Amino acid sequence: MAEWDNQETADLMRAVLSLKNASEAKRFFRDLLTEGELLEMGRRWKAARMLHDGASYATVEAETGLSSATVARISKWLKEGTGGYRVVLKRLS
Repeated sequence: MAEWDNQETADLMRAVLSLKNASEAKRFFRDLLTEGELLEMGRRWKAARMLHDGASYATVEAETGLSSATVARISKWLKEGTGGYRVVLKRLS
């Protein structure tokens, strides 16, 4: 089992699944995370969407401010990860 896959993260996933709407999610994540952490998550999610839609690494880097290493890692996870990005991208399309 991966180090991050533990009881604490399982409890966190259950908490996220209990949220009923975007307003609740916004309040929960703002209490849980710093503003910087929220901004970083938003940039990573934007990068995943852009890469999924065919944007170049350079375009993603320019629009998100993410490093080339982070963009490359997101691209790798889109292709070879656990499928989480793909599940959500499909549901939101």
